[in-house]
Amino acid sequence: MPLREPSRWSTILLAVVGGILTWAAFPDVGWWGTAYLGVAVLFLAMRRDSAWWNALVGLVWGVTFFAPHITWADFAVGRVPWLALTVFEACYIALLGAAWTWARRGNSVWRSAGLQLVVFVVLWVAMEELRSGWPFGGFPWGRLAFSQASSPMVAFAWIAGAPLVTAVVVAVGVLLAQTWTAIRTGAVGLAGLRGAVAVVLVVVGALIPLDSRAQTGDLQVGAVQGNVPTPGLDAFAQRRQVLDNHLAGTHALLERVERGQLDLVVWPENGSDIDPQVDAEAAALIDEAARAVDAPVLVGTVEYPPTGGRYNTAVLWEPGLGVVAQYSKQHPAPFAEYIPMRDFFRNFSSAVDLVTTDMIAGDKVGVVPVDVPRLGRTVIVGDVICFEVAYDSLARDAVRAGAEVLVVQTNNATFGYTAESTQQLAMSRLRAVELGRATVQISTVGVSAVIAPNGAVTQETGLFTAEQLIATLPLRDSLTPAARLGGWPAWIADALAVCVVVTGMAGARRIRRDDRPEGAR
Repeated sequence: MPLREPSRWSTILLAVVGGILTWAAFPDVGWWGTAYLGVAVLFLAMRRDSAWWNALVGLVWGVTFFAPHITWADFAVGRVPWLALTVFEACYIALLGAAWTWARRGNSVWRSAGLQLVVFVVLWVAMEELRSGWPFGGFPWGRLAFSQASSPMVAFAWIAGAPLVTAVVVAVGVLLAQTWTAIRTGAVGLAGLRGAVAVVLVVVGALIPLDSRAQTGDLQVGAVQGNVPTPGLDAFAQRRQVLDNHLAGTHALLERVERGQLDLVVWPENGSDIDPQVDAEAAALIDEAARAVDAPVLVGTVEYPPTGGRYNTAVLWEPGLGVVAQYSKQHPAPFAEYIPMRDFFRNFSSAVDLVTTDMIAGDKVGVVPVDVPRLGRTVIVGDVICFEVAYDSLARDAVRAGAEVLVVQTNNATFGYTAESTQQLAMSRLRAVELGRATVQISTVGVSAVIAPNGAVTQETGLFTAEQLIATLPLRDSLTPAARLGGWPAWIADALAVCVVVTGMAGARRIRRDDRPEGAR
């Protein structure tokens, strides 16, 4: 017997439950399996044949998910910006709801559960790609792929990056939803088949081989988490103390290694908000620390060009020589590091004026050449700064430009004791798998970590502690399938999404709405 359309209020309730389940899949809760359930519940909630109602369902799901997921925005910039960002991101899920309604009205999709699975997956991936790139460069936080760093599904990133991981998560969720509807209509055999396919997808992830072996030698790295005196935005006002903390942490490395044993020391973003290229005292202190360990130091700092603005920069400080290479952040975070349309958004919140000097985007790929005498050659280190790890192209471009290892420099002091730092660590773990590179996430306050090329965390620090990490990182130069494919999986999903929506809208009048087979519901 065909299932009736659910009542309006039951779909709203399902949307709330689905949003909560999906939120629980991400750090700090980290129950990655609930992402599948969250998608399944949303799929069931969107069974009504009404674009505007399914858009509302998507909006409710989105608000329920994003509000707790990005509470760090409330801590960092206040209640109004946090709520505004929550609602804005939820609007993308609302768009998904409307697009899904239009797309499935096409005759073939309307009658086929298999095509509904494919179309829903395509639309979800395209929606994530849209909100990850637009507006103002996008906001990728909350992509389903980032919930799977500890699950077997993360291995799919090695094949085609975050878009494929998200696609498989959504596919499992839809299969679970279709299994439930088959059970309710008495199609037990069909339910078993769908459930089995969902299980197979998870198992396949566990069977994908991820090689972590060194291919071009190894790099001896020390990472310094210096800590800050106070959490929050005040951390930026204590730049001398923060610099001193990272200097002390660099000298503390000598309690665990001999002088000259390290090939590279890495500091976090904002490790020195005093530019050593213009401040003689800071330069002398950093050079003293570099000489003490007899290793170059990758220092997170800032630059203020004479033309105005500022750069978020990492400089490689060679003992006795000073800066020999640098990388400036290519993707400053809107509303955090620069304010687009400042006068307009000031009408909604005075928090825009917390950013007094807008950050300028760098224009070079994030690679830093490090001379390693022990290896008798130069090692290319890939560098991304803070939120850049959330964007697919930046770390990938560094690896395609020759990076044999990755460093993620970040400053999580602004976000206090929220889950922002562990959410970012999940992204770094996915990048390690996607690109087949050992990765060091180094933060001013934590969580810092050493990550193997297979995504496993081998060392991890606490939050708001002063700690050091020492690691032997395998160097690798092979390119994963994901690195070779580049942005093609996302572009294909975008193109298919447009096609299925347009086709569905065009064919909507060719089918009676009550003429759905049970299995397609």
